[in-house]
Amino acid sequence: MVKISDIEIGEFPLLLAPMEDVSDPPFRAVCKQNGADLMYTEFISSEGLIRHAEKSVQKLDIYDYERPIGIQIFGDKIESMREAASIAEEANPEIIDINYGCPVKKVACKGAGAGILLDLPKMQEMTAEIVKRVNKPVTVKTRLGWDESTIKIQEVAHRLQDVGIKALSIHGRTRKQMYKGEANWEPIAEVKNDPGIHIPIFGNGDIDSPEKALEYKNKYGVDGIMIGRAAIGYPWIFNEIKHFMNTGEKLALPSLEERVKVAVQHLDFSLEWKGDRQGLFEMRRHYTNYFRGIPNFKPVRTTLVESESPQEVKETLLSIPELFAEAVV
Repeated sequence: MVKISDIEIGEFPLLLAPMEDVSDPPFRAVCKQNGADLMYTEFISSEGLIRHAEKSVQKLDIYDYERPIGIQIFGDKIESMREAASIAEEANPEIIDINYGCPVKKVACKGAGAGILLDLPKMQEMTAEIVKRVNKPVTVKTRLGWDESTIKIQEVAHRLQDVGIKALSIHGRTRKQMYKGEANWEPIAEVKNDPGIHIPIFGNGDIDSPEKALEYKNKYGVDGIMIGRAAIGYPWIFNEIKHFMNTGEKLALPSLEERVKVAVQHLDFSLEWKGDRQGLFEMRRHYTNYFRGIPNFKPVRTTLVESESPQEVKETLLSIPELFAEAVV
């Protein structure tokens, strides 16, 4: 059983990666229903939290059905991160997570996210201060390094373990790679197999099928896998991976009716959480993924993304199985 501190998260846990503008409560709800073992919020700006910015504060919303859950924060100022960690802890998650991996220019080039990989002493000091500040277990998500010449992930792991983090998730790319190229899991395996590392190590990057998940589990020996983009519009991936690992057999792909059912659930959660206008808007990015592979779907997608009526959107979704009854997807 893998544990983060005293929190049991499964024999080989599957984690939902924190993704900006994706990993909100409605999306997390359908991922949890479909087998995610541990999930994280979207990353939350420490500066936004300490200034009580509405968008940042709303990201603290968590629900009992999501547990265990981690709240992820990011920033470049140690004092702000300390304060933000305290605010996040008041929302009562199981875990406080620190983002040391975001590659986006406006974050990384200011020294936050993956930017801190260029200043390991500061990363260690910031982490130590957060661990001392909160009573919840602290975890970290990071990347291999800033670029190929600065891959020091084993040193990073030791520094962070030394100051008290309870788990480390590693994306197998550098900041310079962004999301391009193939994720390199060899350095992740080196961290996991380091005899001086005793905390759980989770691998992240390019896991998009049950077969690949099992292959990477066996090949790299990680304690669990974090899944990001492959879950967008396809929350079934968590249960598909678990079933394949347990039985060696692949689950049948979700039917069109099942896709519609989950998309409607996701929509209902979104409307409830954000209200009609924002809830509709935030769902628009998901429809292409829920119905990927359906031929001639574009006109229906247009209706889904342009309509401002929740009822019309729901009716359009419910009409999809009949409209595409002959489609092979």
